[in-house]
Amino acid sequence: MSKPIFIPFANQNIKNIIFDLGGVILNIDYHLTIDAYKSLGIKDFDSMFTQAQQVGLFDQLDKGLVTPAQFRDGIRQISNLALTDKQIDDAWNAMLLDFPPQRLEVLRSVKNHYRTFLLSNTNAIHIEEYNKVLHKTFGVDNLSVYFDKEYYSHLIHMRKPDAEAFEIILRENNLNPSETLFIDDTQQHVEGARKLGILAHHLNIPAGECIEKLFT
Repeated sequence: MSKPIFIPFANQNIKNIIFDLGGVILNIDYHLTIDAYKSLGIKDFDSMFTQAQQVGLFDQLDKGLVTPAQFRDGIRQISNLALTDKQIDDAWNAMLLDFPPQRLEVLRSVKNHYRTFLLSNTNAIHIEEYNKVLHKTFGVDNLSVYFDKEYYSHLIHMRKPDAEAFEIILRENNLNPSETLFIDDTQQHVEGARKLGILAHHLNIPAGECIEKLFT
């Protein structure tokens, strides 16, 4: 079996690869969540939440500093609406789309040749939802079969692009930054990794980039 090479870094001595989740592995559409909350009556939701920068409550949920129950209460408070837990969760999960099978096959192949890791800004509500999708569609309970180790922001209480989120992976796994590739679809996360000497690639999804096409 030939070793898969990530095309933009084909000449680099890469031994480790850190993958982002949303956009890179799991297809997502943030606008669906924005539209869902607007349809519930939170008309200015897009001013409170975007992919590039979250504020307050959303950042706390991603860092595991508030529980899902506290998050739902927070949504009810800022909206001044008597929304049910299900309405809040359904709107929050609306952004989660699908795991392309060929993308998961790429991860399996890459893991055979590199040490692979997942670093995701995610939260307890989302992970429960997409684990259900994984179980129903692929018969696996979570993403652990595709990586040596996963790092979720709500469990490590750190978010990209903060240096500490990358440093914990480097330190715990004794990784050399110059031998480590990070792949993410958010430019500020890529820049955060590069500041630590990690090789990093901004996956340009609007231009049609995807890991299926970039590994050969």
